[in-house]
Amino acid sequence: MNRFLAIFFFIICIGNPLASNSEELKLGFVSTDKVFRESAPALKALKALEKEFAPREQSIKKLGKQVRDMQAKLEKESMTMSESQVRKREQEIAKINREFKREQREFREDLNMRRNEELSVVLQIANKVIEEIAEAEKFDLILQEAVYRSPRIDITDKVIKALADK
Repeated sequence: MNRFLAIFFFIICIGNPLASNSEELKLGFVSTDKVFRESAPALKALKALEKEFAPREQSIKKLGKQVRDMQAKLEKESMTMSESQVRKREQEIAKINREFKREQREFREDLNMRRNEELSVVLQIANKVIEEIAEAEKFDLILQEAVYRSPRIDITDKVIKALADK
């Protein structure tokens, strides 16, 4: 909805003959993807997430290795085992594999949810910085999403630099 309003405002300003007779319209663009990849608050948040989720990730990797080791051992020993022993081992492996996949899925879901929470905070901070820049430099409109934008209106690096000071 916000994107629609921004585009609508942009079209009205461009198409308004009164706007062209007065001052020139000052536009800016900020790449939120680049802000999320390169800004200090985003990098700090991602490092915190890595630290927060590292123990769970190690646990899941250990469980995956256990499943692979059990499968390899079963393949080696299956010729010397009875059919019922093979089935019992296969059931054990299947049970651990289901647990492994469940934990993997839950890990991804939790990580994505936390990443979205952290990036939401970064976006709020970035939006405040963008507003400060817009007011200080008298921008009429700053967009955060666009199909095409000219490099001359891209103020992303300026926003990233300002975020480093926050």
